[in-house]
Amino acid sequence: MACSIVQFCSFQDLQSARDFLFPQLREETPGALRRDPSKSSNWEDDSWGAWEETEPQEPEEEGNASKTQKTSWLQECVLSLSPTSDLMVIAREQKAAFLVPKWKHGDKGKEEMQFAVGWSGALSVEEGEYVTSALCIPLASQKRSSTGRPDWTCIVVGFTSGYVRFYTESGVLLLAQLLNEDKVLQLKCRTYEIPRHPGVTEQNEELSILYPAAIVTIDGFSLFQSLRACRNQVAKAAASGNENIQPPPLAYKKWGLQDIDTIIDHASIGIMTLSPFDQMKTASVIGGINATIKNSPPAMSQYITVGSSPFTGFFYALEGSTQPLLSHVALAVASKLTSALFSAASGWLGWKSKHEEETVQKQKPKMEPATPLAVRFGLPDSRRHGESICLSPCNTLAAVTDDFGRVILLDVARGIAIRMWKGYRDAQIGWIQIVEDLHERVPEKGEFSPFGNTQGPSRVAQFLVIYAPRRGILEVWNTQQGPRVGAFNVGKHCRLLYPGYKIMGLNNVTSQSWQPQTYQICLVDPVSASVKTVNVPFHLALSDKKSERAKDLHLVKKLAALLKSKSPGPDSFETEIKELILDIKYPATKRQALESILASERLSFSCLRNVTQTLMDTLKNQELESVDEGLLQFCANQLKLLHLYESVSQLNSVDFHSDTPFSDNDLAVLLRLDDKELVKLRALLEKYKHENTKTTVRFSEDADGVLPVKTFLEYLEYEKDVLSIKKISEEEYVALGSFFFWKCLHGESSTEDMCHTLESAGLSPQQLLSLLLSVWLSKEKDILDKPQSVCCLHTMLSLLSKMKVAIDETWDSQSVSPWWQQMRMACIQSENNGAALLSAHVGHSVAAQMSSNSTDKRFSQTALGADAEALTDSWEALSLDTEYWKLLLKQLEDCLILQTLLHSKASPPAAKVSSPQTEPLPRLSVKKLLEAGKGGVADSVAKWIFKQDLSPELLKCANQERDSENPDEPKEDLLRLAYEQFPCSLELDVLHAHCCWEYVVQWNKDPEEARFLVRSIEHLKHILNAHVQNGIALMMWNTFLVKRFSAATYLMDKVGKSPKDRLCRRDVGMSDTAVTSFLGSCLDLLQTSLEADISRDEMQMPVLDTEDAWLSVEGPISIVELALEQKPIHYPLVEHHSILCSILYTAMRFSLKSVKPLALFDSKGKNAFFKDLTSIQLLPSGEMDPNFISVRQQFLLKVVSAAVQAQHSVTKDKEPSEEAATTHWKDHNWPVLAVDLAHHLQVSEDVIRRHYVGELYNYGADLLGEEAILQVHDKEVLASQLLVLTGQRLAHALFHTQTKEGMELLARLPPTLCTWLKAMNTQDLQNTDVPIATTAKLVHKVMELLPEKHGQYSLALHLIEAVEAMATL
Repeated sequence: MACSIVQFCSFQDLQSARDFLFPQLREETPGALRRDPSKSSNWEDDSWGAWEETEPQEPEEEGNASKTQKTSWLQECVLSLSPTSDLMVIAREQKAAFLVPKWKHGDKGKEEMQFAVGWSGALSVEEGEYVTSALCIPLASQKRSSTGRPDWTCIVVGFTSGYVRFYTESGVLLLAQLLNEDKVLQLKCRTYEIPRHPGVTEQNEELSILYPAAIVTIDGFSLFQSLRACRNQVAKAAASGNENIQPPPLAYKKWGLQDIDTIIDHASIGIMTLSPFDQMKTASVIGGINATIKNSPPAMSQYITVGSSPFTGFFYALEGSTQPLLSHVALAVASKLTSALFSAASGWLGWKSKHEEETVQKQKPKMEPATPLAVRFGLPDSRRHGESICLSPCNTLAAVTDDFGRVILLDVARGIAIRMWKGYRDAQIGWIQIVEDLHERVPEKGEFSPFGNTQGPSRVAQFLVIYAPRRGILEVWNTQQGPRVGAFNVGKHCRLLYPGYKIMGLNNVTSQSWQPQTYQICLVDPVSASVKTVNVPFHLALSDKKSERAKDLHLVKKLAALLKSKSPGPDSFETEIKELILDIKYPATKRQALESILASERLSFSCLRNVTQTLMDTLKNQELESVDEGLLQFCANQLKLLHLYESVSQLNSVDFHSDTPFSDNDLAVLLRLDDKELVKLRALLEKYKHENTKTTVRFSEDADGVLPVKTFLEYLEYEKDVLSIKKISEEEYVALGSFFFWKCLHGESSTEDMCHTLESAGLSPQQLLSLLLSVWLSKEKDILDKPQSVCCLHTMLSLLSKMKVAIDETWDSQSVSPWWQQMRMACIQSENNGAALLSAHVGHSVAAQMSSNSTDKRFSQTALGADAEALTDSWEALSLDTEYWKLLLKQLEDCLILQTLLHSKASPPAAKVSSPQTEPLPRLSVKKLLEAGKGGVADSVAKWIFKQDLSPELLKCANQERDSENPDEPKEDLLRLAYEQFPCSLELDVLHAHCCWEYVVQWNKDPEEARFLVRSIEHLKHILNAHVQNGIALMMWNTFLVKRFSAATYLMDKVGKSPKDRLCRRDVGMSDTAVTSFLGSCLDLLQTSLEADISRDEMQMPVLDTEDAWLSVEGPISIVELALEQKPIHYPLVEHHSILCSILYTAMRFSLKSVKPLALFDSKGKNAFFKDLTSIQLLPSGEMDPNFISVRQQFLLKVVSAAVQAQHSVTKDKEPSEEAATTHWKDHNWPVLAVDLAHHLQVSEDVIRRHYVGELYNYGADLLGEEAILQVHDKEVLASQLLVLTGQRLAHALFHTQTKEGMELLARLPPTLCTWLKAMNTQDLQNTDVPIATTAKLVHKVMELLPEKHGQYSLALHLIEAVEAMATL
């Protein structure tokens, strides 16, 4: 029972609060352009309006300074914790974070409290003001049914501007007070405490505010009422918006401190009354020999300040010498976001006019002058400067820190320093007050003392806590002359918090019935993200050398040192331990010593037994009146546990082997299976064992069935003579079960003897069954390797079932037996399906055997006349239990097959594998499947398909008959087996729907993996039922695609071209190549939706069935059910989006410039974008504005040109890149797409076709051009365009080659032709290496298309002659 430091709370995410308060310390993740996959799902929360580039941040300072700041940042903050630990405030400069506690379940089922950020934001109102001090004051509830917890907590914050503001836990401003124009130095609070003695003056509640030259004290009752009124007004204003209730004004006193240079901190001692001697002494010092003395000593309020000149100053303000001031209250109503200032006069005379209100709001409240208060005396030390002062809980002592590294203890009443500690620079201090527990008292022999019996008054001890951050040590000292009673290494970056107050609003009546749990002192450690408190036992304050408690503690420490130092073995060691524990007087300390002995890992079993037995015998030999019953019972219980441990260890150590041979026929008889069922069971378990085999590291000391006695005693306990198992973790539970049953399950220990031993020890059959099943289900690998263990389990289960309280004989035959239900629940919850299936078979067999035995017994005892009725009752009970077992066996068999599939080994990956595909799949259990809803099975298989990256075609093939050419493909075999077990849950459309959803979810986590979205669309296209296909597509669009799609649209419209990689990552959340693939997938999805909408009218809604064994599934609604609930799409609106998607896709695919997608649509078209696809929107209709049509036509012509260029451009001396090769195969037929777009955009389709023909000839693809000519309607215009192209080819051949023959030919040409050729611009010609014979064919083609009456017909004739002449050169 020594001093200890205990963690009672931790921080859920302290780093987020640090990053908010210190943005410069925020750690940048590597690869800033890639988003965190865990946060990518919330990408849509980002602001899209910030199109401009963000300003570059200043580089962080490097070196030791920045590293130190990252760990010591808490020292620069204003920190406050509510004494009820229900709120913490961390503030710095203008910002603050409010942390609230939340309960969280730990690993061992225990609840842990964690602080999480409940609100964060800026607290400053005026420009340039910073937070200087903060308090969290819990306010008492006024309800009679209150249990002692505070109603709410008010946050009081002081600023450099002089304002003191009051907030709620959610950051709502309640009050704002400006009582002095200087900055607020410190805020301190005093709450009501019941006086310990009749002579102690009762202190009032107050809030004291320290300014550089003044102290303001606000009466606690006035503050309490004002805060309640303001909080009520905020709630009503938020509800109604127009109701205002004026709070009562605050009553405060303002003292101007004089005759002191600087003030850093203060302590308000409260009201004190001098004794007659002190009254005469003070009057003589102040008034001299002529002073007069009043009959009754006056009451005074005492204040102590620390600073310089003097180092500590003592001030005394006479009560009644000045009237309390009524403050000007500044009230903030959260719903209106305005503040109104009410003076004291307005509080009594009513509201002012609106004009007067506005003038008052713009001006600061009127400052009341301070009442001068001179320092009466102090501790003068010109070189010493005080830094902080901390008042003790009983208001008699105060601890002061200074800049010399000293901690000085002051006597408040006498005004003198009584103790000093050295070497504590930058120390943080606090107090702990401990009340004596009357039940721990033991009367002193031969002496009488009022504190020597359990009826006297409780004593109170005070301890000073000093935290030295430079040494990283926390010390606890006994005041006033006592020694150090505790020291802890806690780190160098902590903060010690000592509120010094409790709950505000209590009085002498309510405080007696309330017992709220409060922490006097707390240590916040930012490194370990924890909050700790210090526990100090009262007896550490007892400095008497004859104290029995101190002697006992010395013996306990000596025993602990003995257990650590010597190696156990010699008899003298055991004797020394016995002497030490027998010398201890206090029963509680003696029990503590025995617990430490039993918890020692170094002592042997015989030593533990002998020591416990010796203590037990000693207690029995004492007088009954002086023996502690609790200690005696504890020793008896520990001896019982040690005896049980010895018995079990002996049974496990006996060399026991069963000579009974074990065959498959025996196993079939044992499990009541025929040969065919046994073969099927063996085959399933072999596949399961093959796929679930994992190599694990096993250490030699981790032997099964071995448990140290120390651990054994920690797991079990006796309560009221009943042996029970403590709340331990699953691994510990399995270890205890292995100690009892592992040898028995291997046939190496007697099963009957073990069951008899455990039953006689007091363990219930239900606990033994739970332990047995935990061992069996957790040791699956060893059990599957040794089939004989099934026989041992059968024997063990039969013996447990025959125990007296296992199965109640009077149980209603129409109901389910709790005994077998317990076993079935264990099998249902187990994730080791192989062991669970075997145990279920064993349980079914034992249950059937016991039912048949019960039937035979009842039949033998029943008269022949009542024979039929007895058999009927027995048969009903058997039938009911059998149905439950058969249902469980079918569920476990299905789950086993599914588990085998999910953990089948993956084939060698042919393509790139992403990190999500390498993550292991979770293990299944019947309970998980029952709670996963109707789509749980398909969802699990979809995750496996995603991990294996199987194609949709393979799923279809696996669902058909087995391929004779490849009969031994294990993956398809397991998948086909799963199809057979789950014909409804794994129906192809259902499976494709879940695969589609799984792929798009994984893509959303990492949008750079564009192939995930492509594969998702492939699965979507394989869904046969149009209703399901339409619903899944609509859900994908609304959940994952439309936000990114709109972001890409606005980005491209903003930049006017295909955006660069950096902008795409910033606004869309993925790279430019990923955006291109994303737009293509969006186009596929929209086209699939249109096709599904056309065919859905011809199909019926699918009927979603469930297998008979899984009719009781509960849980979330499945994806397919959600899809069927979706409304049908509005076809024109989806087509409208498809047009926009095609435009974006082509612009990104060919990196087009000067493209603004939204400029191609009118206002109706723009407004219809990104709306719900099922809604009916006003879409463009009728004739479009010619200006829009012209812009659209120019865009489509760009698309056609870019498509032909990408297809027919020739890169000399270079092979086609791998990227180009991989993208071309998936490319659409862009000219056809452009013509289709032209149809929807009201652009002439023939213009696009003519341009396509011209571009083909321009790039020298004359053969493709001839085919494309057939689709052109206006061939006359096309011929004119091709004529120009022919002229460009001839002009390039004649003028750029400049050969002698060419010049001669040019001289022979007609002048009109020469002039026309010279006017040709050959720079537009993309392919100049076209043979002249091919050009001749083009000229003849033009002649065919031109009518004879055309104006250029003669020019074409001249061209034919020129081409033929050039062909002969």
